[in-house]
Amino acid sequence: MPDTQALVNDFLNKLKKRKIEGSQATAKQTAELLRSVISQTRVPYTNQAGALIDSVKAVGERLIAANPVAADKSSRSKKLKHDVIEAVNELIQDISTCHEQIAEQAVEHIHQNEVILTLGSSRTVLEFLCAAKEKKRSFRVFVAEGAPRYQGHLLAKELVTRGLQTTLITDSAVFAMISRVNMVIVGAHAVMANGGVIAPIGLNMVALAAQKHAVPFVVLAGSHKLCPLYPHNPEVLLNELRSPSELLDFGEFSDCLDFGSGDGAPLLHVVNPTFDYVPPKLVSLFITDTGGHNPSYMYRLIADYYSADDLVVQRRSTSGN
Repeated sequence: MPDTQALVNDFLNKLKKRKIEGSQATAKQTAELLRSVISQTRVPYTNQAGALIDSVKAVGERLIAANPVAADKSSRSKKLKHDVIEAVNELIQDISTCHEQIAEQAVEHIHQNEVILTLGSSRTVLEFLCAAKEKKRSFRVFVAEGAPRYQGHLLAKELVTRGLQTTLITDSAVFAMISRVNMVIVGAHAVMANGGVIAPIGLNMVALAAQKHAVPFVVLAGSHKLCPLYPHNPEVLLNELRSPSELLDFGEFSDCLDFGSGDGAPLLHVVNPTFDYVPPKLVSLFITDTGGHNPSYMYRLIADYYSADDLVVQRRSTSGN
């Protein structure tokens, strides 16, 4: 059986190489990793809960502080591990079923003959729209394609396959089409403590267009996407850059990318951000697996899931600092 350090290192390597993408997949596999770490952690006779918490914190800090002690076969330690693993199993189950719980609320928000706008591809949005369709609601969906990855093409195809009236539009056409829209429904990468949203690139533009035309902007997010941090916290990385190859063909633009200037810098720089930040003032409503919530309420909802101790990530000082 691999040790916990090997498990965590393998997981981190998969993240760095983008072998794991998407909020749900990341959250679920993180919880599964946590379950494995807890299962394999050896705990002392005293302060067993503290030992497990330290192990979990070590994973959170991307460090494995493996301090194995003599094997403990006591029923007390086995029961503690069993209870914690059961709680993690419940978390994994919640992550797996959050789409269904959110989709159950669709009929309360989507009405007959409405026009819904979304951008890119989100499984939560897909299930939400299809749940309304199953309740005999007739409506049309405008799907902005979500350049440069064009995930909206996949969503549009899936919606048509499941019998929904669908119109695919370019991202630049959002403002031109928004006056025909009754509601914007989108997914999220993460929901911050202030009610702001880290979302796929292009959604801030959609939110601004919706605000200009007084169109409700609704965000669907499972509880596993709630983040106890604020955008101004130094630990928060609001964005990451993807490969320029998603924007252009290197062969076609090779002359522009040559190091032709005197200082050795390339003539053409390509920036391909992954996420947008949508401030809470642009969000009309959050729909989570626990119900609908205003942006101003999100910090209280997040407080139900995180304690103050969860927010403290201890950084071990290195020698010489």
